[in-house]
Amino acid sequence: MTRHELREQLFRLLFRADFFPETELPAQAELYLEDEEQQEMSPSERIYVQTRYEEICSRLEEIDTEINEKTTGWVTDRMGKAELTILRLAVYEIRYDDQIPDAVAINEAVELAKTYGPEDASSFVNGVLARFVG
Repeated sequence: MTRHELREQLFRLLFRADFFPETELPAQAELYLEDEEQQEMSPSERIYVQTRYEEICSRLEEIDTEINEKTTGWVTDRMGKAELTILRLAVYEIRYDDQIPDAVAINEAVELAKTYGPEDASSFVNGVLARFVG
């Protein structure tokens, strides 16, 4: 799988975080990764997605606080779930993953927003993330 495809898998898995209690998130990850649709992932790709998922989930509160500090008139509780999940993933990559350039994290987030968010999601995501690198 390409990095973009892996990021998309991670987005789909991370999207579940707001719909289940924190104690159920590891089980949700296991169910997702065992799903027949995910069979195209190699064992190393599964480990990559699961590890990053766990790292992001362990920092959700911190990431959400940062998002809330950067947005004006918006709080994470009021954001669309797709946009929030995309922002969480991108903020994690910007703040905690030195292997991914900030511009790549932002571009990938915008692309995910175009695919999974409403019409104006990509500009919203781009505007919020610009505040993290500007």
